[in-house]
Amino acid sequence: MKCQFDHHQDYQLEAISAVTDVFKDQPLAKGDFQLTISGKNDTGLFASQVQTEKGIGNQLVIDDSLVFENVKAVQKRNHIIANHPPEFKGKNFTIEMETGTGKTYVYLRSAFELNKNYGFTKFVIVVPSVAIREGVAKSLEITQEHFKKIYGIDADWFVYNSAKPTAVRDFATNDNLSIMVINIDAFKEKTIKFDNNCWTR
Repeated sequence: MKCQFDHHQDYQLEAISAVTDVFKDQPLAKGDFQLTISGKNDTGLFASQVQTEKGIGNQLVIDDSLVFENVKAVQKRNHIIANHPPEFKGKNFTIEMETGTGKTYVYLRSAFELNKNYGFTKFVIVVPSVAIREGVAKSLEITQEHFKKIYGIDADWFVYNSAKPTAVRDFATNDNLSIMVINIDAFKEKTIKFDNNCWTR
């Protein structure tokens, strides 16, 4: 059976616009960073050597005050009464939708829109349970063709698995639209082993 996503709801596009407009005036840019893998406890031929390679991330160049002005504009447009003080700082936002209205579709399509409009490439979807994680993975699978038809690109996506750290490395180093799906319990791990080296967070 193949799912068709030929029609979207106007309220879904409004929700996606509310997300993307938070970053209005952000220039289309690529964010490069250095990814360093340290080998302090390594032994053998490569003991004490450090491997550095290019990583790709989202680079926000507009400041918090402009983000805040954008948020207020989105709230005003959507008749939302702000409940935070004028000195609000930070970038923690909530998009709330009723059950069954297409939240998963909205946040997946928002990732494509943020990539198209601002060049953002890295998205981490954190879910509360394994069951929801598997549901998100299924949604990514069945919407892949639909989003490619709209945006002309595929998203590289994967479900985080601590036994497969190379997927995390690939996520950090490739410059494609990339989505990692992870459940909240996975954040309890302190070290991700990669070959004979470690990434600590």
